[in-house]
Amino acid sequence: MLLDNINNTIARELQVRTAQIDAAVQLLDDGNTVPFIARYRKEATGELEDEQLRTIEERLAYLRNFVKRQEEILNKIAEQGKLTDELKAAIEKTSKLQELEDIYLPYKQKKRTRAQKAKEKGLEPLAALLLQQKSAGSPEKEAAAYINPELEVGSAEEALAGAMDIIAEMISENAGLRQKLREKIQQTGVISTSLPKEKENTDEGRVFLMYKDYSEPVRTLPSHRILAINRGERLDCLKVRLEVDEERMLRLIEKEYIKGGSGFRPLLQEACADSWKRLLEPSLERELRSQLTEAAEKQAISIFGTNLKQLLLQAPLAGYTVMGLDPGYRTGCKMAVIDATGQVIDHGVLYITHGERGASEAARKALTLIKKHNVTLISIGNGTASLETEEFAAKLIKDNSLNVSYIITNEAGASVYSASPLAKEELPEYDVTIRGAVSIARRVQDPLAELVKIDPKAIGVGQYQHDVNQKQLADTLDQTIEAAVNHVGVELNTASQALLKHVAGINASVAKNIVAYRNANGAFKSRRELLKVARLGNAAFTQCAGFLRINGAASPLDNTPVHPESYGLAEKILARFGMKPSDLNDKASLALLQSKLKLVQPDRLAAELSAGVPTVKDIMEALTKPGRDPREELPAPLTRKAIVKLSDIKPGTIMRGTVRNITDFGVFVDIGIKQAGLIHISELSQKRIKHPLDVVSVGDILTVMVISVDEARGRIGLSLKQVPTQSAV
Repeated sequence: MLLDNINNTIARELQVRTAQIDAAVQLLDDGNTVPFIARYRKEATGELEDEQLRTIEERLAYLRNFVKRQEEILNKIAEQGKLTDELKAAIEKTSKLQELEDIYLPYKQKKRTRAQKAKEKGLEPLAALLLQQKSAGSPEKEAAAYINPELEVGSAEEALAGAMDIIAEMISENAGLRQKLREKIQQTGVISTSLPKEKENTDEGRVFLMYKDYSEPVRTLPSHRILAINRGERLDCLKVRLEVDEERMLRLIEKEYIKGGSGFRPLLQEACADSWKRLLEPSLERELRSQLTEAAEKQAISIFGTNLKQLLLQAPLAGYTVMGLDPGYRTGCKMAVIDATGQVIDHGVLYITHGERGASEAARKALTLIKKHNVTLISIGNGTASLETEEFAAKLIKDNSLNVSYIITNEAGASVYSASPLAKEELPEYDVTIRGAVSIARRVQDPLAELVKIDPKAIGVGQYQHDVNQKQLADTLDQTIEAAVNHVGVELNTASQALLKHVAGINASVAKNIVAYRNANGAFKSRRELLKVARLGNAAFTQCAGFLRINGAASPLDNTPVHPESYGLAEKILARFGMKPSDLNDKASLALLQSKLKLVQPDRLAAELSAGVPTVKDIMEALTKPGRDPREELPAPLTRKAIVKLSDIKPGTIMRGTVRNITDFGVFVDIGIKQAGLIHISELSQKRIKHPLDVVSVGDILTVMVISVDEARGRIGLSLKQVPTQSAV
C-alpha cells in the first residue's frame, strides 16, 4: 500500500466515494472535530455520519502508521543489501500488518538462534543441498564435506544437525506457509481449559468452575468467554492450551518442502517436526491468543461504548422536585432535596433501619419535607439497604395518599463523584455522604449532565471493563461522551465545567475559563460573547458555538442548533415566510412557521437561496424546535408507587422493567427489586439473533415474563419472547 492509496482504501471499506473521504480527511487534518464535521460540514463530506467519521479517523491513523512501518521495513532490508524488486513489490502490495511482519520475519534482527549459529559454521550450503533433494549420495556422505573442527563441526552428524536447524528456521519464516497454518488453526483449533484441584474450593477458583474441564472451537469462542478465560489464567486459576491436529499441520508443512522419496526425506521430516513444535506452534499460539484477545477487547469496548451512549441519552425527568435517597444501615439513609433546576434546597439523614422509633421519625421528617418543598419524585439508590428504603418510600406514599412516585436509580459512581475535587467545588458546604444523595437525585433529572461528572468506568455498564486495553477503553468512552453531549447540546449558562469540556472544540482548561467568566460577568447574553473568554479563539468558537444554547438570548437563534455562520441563511429562510428571528419566541408565530415549513421542499428552497440542501434541511428542523431537547421524544423512565418483593415473584409472572446493562450473553433488567433479572440471549427473540443489542438498548422499558427464580442465589431468569398479550403487573 502506498500513502496515496489510503483514501481510496478507506472509501472501498466504507463503500463511499473517494471524494467524501478526501474531504473528511482534509477537515480532520485541519483540526476540526468529528461532531462539528458531522453536523456542520455535510455538503463537503456528502453527509457522512458521526460513526463513519470516527471510523475514518481510526483507519486513517492505522493506515498511516502501516505505511510508515512499510517504509521502515524497506529501509532496513535495503541496508542489509537484500531488497530485490520482487521483495519490494510484495511489501508494497501488503495491506495488513500481519502479512507485512510475516514477510519481514527472515530479515528481522533477532537474538542468536540455533540456525544463525549453524550459518556461522558454514552449514547454509548443506541446508540448501538437503532441500534440493537431488543428490544421489547419502546425507552423511554429503555432510562429511562440512566437517571443520575450527568452526566446531566435529562430525557429519553435527553438520546435519546444524543444517536441519537452518531448515527448521527457514520453514518457520515462510510467510505463505505461516498464513496457511494460521487459517487452519482458526478453522479447526480448540481452546481447552482446566482448573487445578487445589483451586476448586478457593473463592477465586469457584468463579471459574464452569471452565474446570472446558473446551470450545476457536471459531465459535465468544468474546466474553475469551476475556473470562484470560482473567482465570492471569489469576493462576486456569490452565489454558491450544489443541490442534498436529498430523494435519505436519502434512501441510511437509507438502511445501518434501518432494518424492529421496534419501533426505527422513531428515527433512525431522526438520519439519522440529520447526512446528519448537518454532511455529508456540509462535502461532501466541499470535492466535493475542488476536482473540484483541477482538474480544474490541467487542467489549464497543458494547461498553454503546451501553454508555444509551445510558447518557436516556430521557430526563425534567420539571420534578426530587428527593434523593442514598440508602445505608449503620449511618442512616442520606437525603437531599433538589429543585427543578438541580439546586439543593434541603438535606439530612433518615434512620429508616434503626428500629420502629427511627423509622417513625424518618417518616415524619420525610413527609414534612415532601409537603414543604412539593416533592414529586423520590430517587432511591440501588445499593446497600435499597430494599428497606424502597419499602419505606412505598409505605410513606400509600399511608399518606401522596401524589409522589419513586424510581430506583443506578447509583454506580455516586461515591466516586461525591469524593471528587469536582464535587467539592460544586457542593463545598455538604459532606461526602450528602453529595452522593444529590447525585442520585440529579441523575434522574438529567442523566447526561450528571453522569459526565463520573469516570465512565465507574458507571457500571458493560462487561470485563478492567480486563481490556485501558487506553482504548478510555478513548472510546471519551468519544462516546463527546458524541452524546454534542447530540443533545448544552445550555451555556447552567452547564457544569464537567459537561462543557465535552463540547466540540472545548477542553478542560477552556471549560474552566467559561465557568470563571460566567461567575465574574453573569449569564452569557449571546454566543458571540464566548470570544471574550480566555483562550477561546475563533477556531474553538467555530467548533463549539453550534452546540451551545442560550435560553433567553438576545437572538433566539442562539437557542437553536443553527450555527452562527448560517444565521444569515436562517434569516433568509424566515424572511421567505414573512418572519424574523424574534418570532421564534412567539408561540403563535412559531406554530404558523411549523405548519408552513411542512409544505416546503428543502431541495427547492436550497436552490432558491443558493445554499446546500443538507444545511437548509437542518436549519428548517432547528427553526421549528428552538430550545428543544432531542431526548424529550424518548419514553420517560419507569417510576413506581408500590413495591414488589422477591418472594412475590413466581415463574409466569408478567412484569415491567428497565434495561440496566447489556452484555454479549444477555440483558440485565431492573424489575423493581434489588436483584436485576437476566434475559439470556436465547430468551430475547423467537428468531436467532447475533447480539442482544440487535433487540434492546440500555434504558428501554420492557414487558417481561419471569421464567425462573433462585432465591438462595438471588437470581431471576426472564424472557422477552414468551410474554403473552395480557397486561403487565
